[in-house]
Amino acid sequence: MDTTGAERTERAERTARAAKNAYRVALVAFPGVRAFDVSVITEVWGTDRTDRGAPAFDLRRVAADTTPVAMRGGLTLLPDRTLGWLSRADLIVIPGLDDHLTPAPTPVLDALRRAHTRGTTIAALCGGAFTLAQAGLLDGRRAITHWNLIDLFRTHHPHVTVVPDALFIEDDNIWTAAGTAAGIDLCLHLVRRVQGAEAAATIARSMVTAPFRTGTQAQFIEHPTPHEDRDADALADVREYALRHLHEPLAVADLAAHAGMSARSFARHFTAETGTTPLRWLLDQRVAAAQRLLERTDLPMPEVARRAGFGSEITMRQHFASRLATSPRAYRAAFSATPVSTAPVSTTSVSTTSVSTASLPETETAGSNPIAR
Repeated sequence: MDTTGAERTERAERTARAAKNAYRVALVAFPGVRAFDVSVITEVWGTDRTDRGAPAFDLRRVAADTTPVAMRGGLTLLPDRTLGWLSRADLIVIPGLDDHLTPAPTPVLDALRRAHTRGTTIAALCGGAFTLAQAGLLDGRRAITHWNLIDLFRTHHPHVTVVPDALFIEDDNIWTAAGTAAGIDLCLHLVRRVQGAEAAATIARSMVTAPFRTGTQAQFIEHPTPHEDRDADALADVREYALRHLHEPLAVADLAAHAGMSARSFARHFTAETGTTPLRWLLDQRVAAAQRLLERTDLPMPEVARRAGFGSEITMRQHFASRLATSPRAYRAAFSATPVSTAPVSTTSVSTTSVSTASLPETETAGSNPIAR
C-alpha cells in the first residue's frame, strides 16, 4: 500500500474509533438563524481535529424536518437530523437570529422544553436567548444577550433576570452568551468544561483566536470618548510582559511602571479596556497556566503552583475551587493526557503563610499589593 493510501486508511480508522465515543452536539436550525453563529458552532464542533489531539465530536444539524433552512445572504443550511435526535445529544446549541423577534416553530420550542427536562445542556448564542425565552426556559433565571438588545429583551421577556455585563452565563444548565464574538467564547468554554483546557486551546489555535477572554461586554459598549491608541498599545504590551513573567511575584505598581502610568491610572485604563481588573485578569492567566501544566505534565503540585505563579499549592487550590469548582488534583485526574508519575513526591510541608488573593482587596491603587500571590 502506498504512503498516501496508508495515511488515508489510518485516518479513517482513527476517525471510526473516535466516533464511537464522540461528544454529540445538536445545532438547532429554523428559518431566520444567523449564518455567523451557525459557522461558529460548525467550526468549533464540526471540524475533525483528532489528528492534533482534540477530542472527537458528532455535530448534527437538527430541524423540524429535513427541508433546507434559508439564511440571510442567499445561504442555505441542510438539516441532517430531525428533532427526535435531540434525545441523543449531549449538548444543544441555538444560533442567534437575524430578526430577534422571529417566532421559533412550536415543535422546536416543545423539543427544547423536553430536552431541558431530561437534563441536557442547552446553550444559546447572542439572540438565541430570545428563542429560549419563547420556550419559557429562561423565566425566573439569569440570562444575557447582546448589549444592544438588552432593552428589547427585557421588554418582551420581563420574567428573565438579565445580567447586562456578562460575556456568557449559566443558570440551571442553560447557557446564554452576549453578541457575536462572545458566542465563540461560550463555545470554547463549553469545550473546556467537558473536554479540558488543552482541547479548548487546540481548537482556539486552529481558529486563530484566544482560548478564553476575561472581562465583561461592558468594554464593548459605545462610549463618547475612545481610548487613545498609545494607551491601548501600552496595555497590550504590559499584558504580554505579565504572561512572560507569570512565575514571578507581580504587583500593580510593577505593571503600571512597565506601562509608563501611575498605579491608579493604569488600573482605570486596564479595567476600561478589558472589562476586568488587573488582579482578576492575572489570576485567570495563572489558573489557565496551571490547567495546561496539569494536563500536559506530571509535575508535582507544588511545582505546578510555582510555575503558574501562585507561590504555594494551597493558594492554587483556593483559586481552582473558586473559579473552577474543583481541585487541581481532581482536574488532573479528569483531563491529564500524561500518566501521573508514581514516583514518590517530596513530603516537605508547603508553607501556609502565603496570602490568598481571595483575601486581598479588589483595589488596584495600592501598588505594593502583590497580585496573584
